This record gives sequence, C-alpha cells and structure tokens, in this order.
Amino acid sequence: MTTDLKAHGARLQEVLQLTFPPVAIAFRDTAPAGIPRIEAAALAGCAYWRQAAEGKVFYTEAADHYGCPVGAHTHGVELPAQVAQELQGLIQTMVGLQYITMEEIPTIPRRSGRFGVAMYAPLAAAPFAPDVVLVRGTVRQLMLLAEAAQAAGAAGGGATMGRPTCAVIPESLKSGRTATSFGCIGNRVYTGAGDDEGYYAIPGSAVATIVDKLLTIKEANRQLEMFHRARQTRQA
Repeated sequence: MTTDLKAHGARLQEVLQLTFPPVAIAFRDTAPAGIPRIEAAALAGCAYWRQAAEGKVFYTEAADHYGCPVGAHTHGVELPAQVAQELQGLIQTMVGLQYITMEEIPTIPRRSGRFGVAMYAPLAAAPFAPDVVLVRGTVRQLMLLAEAAQAAGAAGGGATMGRPTCAVIPESLKSGRTATSFGCIGNRVYTGAGDDEGYYAIPGSAVATIVDKLLTIKEANRQLEMFHRARQTRQA
C-alpha cells in the first residue's frame, strides 16, 4: 500500500461521504506475492466489488469467474465449453425476454488480452497500483465525481452505460477515461446496490488528478446551491 493510494481512497470517501469505499481493481499475468486468492468463487464477478469494499484484499483466477458467464465475457476470461454453452443459454433467455438483442452482443465492451488474475482491494488499502478504481454512490455523489473528472480532463465522452454493469471496467480500460454505469438488475441483486446508486469507473492513472479537483468542485457546488436557492426564494 502506498501513501498516495491510502490518501486518495480516504479523500474520495470523505469528500463524497460514500457508504462504501472506492475499490481498486488490477489485472496481472500471475498471482501476486502476499495477496491471497478469494476463498470461494462468487456467483457474479461484481460480487467481488462488494467484498473488496467491505475490506477484503484478494485476487481471483479465471475459474472464479465461471459462475457469471456475462462477467467472464466482459473481463476477457476464456470459457470452457460447458460455461460457454451456459453463456449462450443466458443470452438466449435475455433475447427471449426482449432484454437485449443479438445485435447488441458484439458491442458490449470486453477486456482485451489474456486473463491471468484480477486483484481487488479497498483503494485506501490496496497493495498494488490499480488499473481501474470503481466508485459506488448516489447520483449526487457521482455528479460531483463526474464534474471533477471533467475539470481534470479525464472524463469519458460516452453515454452512461447500463447492462451489464461490469462492462464499465473494460470501457474505462480501453478508453483511458472515466465511464459511468446506471447498473443492472443482476448487479443490484449480487451487490445490494440501492435503487439510487450507480457506478463510476476511473482509470488508475487519473485518480490523483481527479481527487485534486474534487474538493474545489464540491465547494463550488455548495456555493452555487446557496445562490440558486436564494434566487428561488426571491422569486417566490
């Protein structure tokens, strides 16, 4: 854990008043020394986000993502035949429910390169440099974060993403910029995310500059809120 990561994680949580701390995620070829493998595979890849937010530091291997064929796809995990068949069955179910169309499948962001291991930790306790930092928060909290990213020149230009939530990770990885997700129903089930919560993915390389802008943006919003409320009161 570096002093900078600890400070950035603490600052993000303090300034935004986040319920859950930001999560650091990194992809490496091999298992890192000193970090344990997850004790039990989760039913969904996004469930690892919650475990990290609750304070756990760990890594996962490809097999730990087989329980979530969609998440395995977005993370670039090569699937064995049986799991790949499950993915096709899940896709057919989604198509049958008119939840998604076959034409959308190729457009879902997917991490490129071989999947070795994925590491997870609260940002403030991460013993590794994150490729992506994931922030879970309310719309107001993510508003401040998005404005800080714009001020830092790191904001992504794409639309806010929906299903699947885990696609926000490869989107940020590939673009080198932030990405936003409304979340999806699977994510809400496996993480317990509230109806008013979404996700903001930040490239690890941009965390410091965004954090530097965050306090200024929050204070600017405080003063602007006072201005607009006073203006509204005068009109009434």
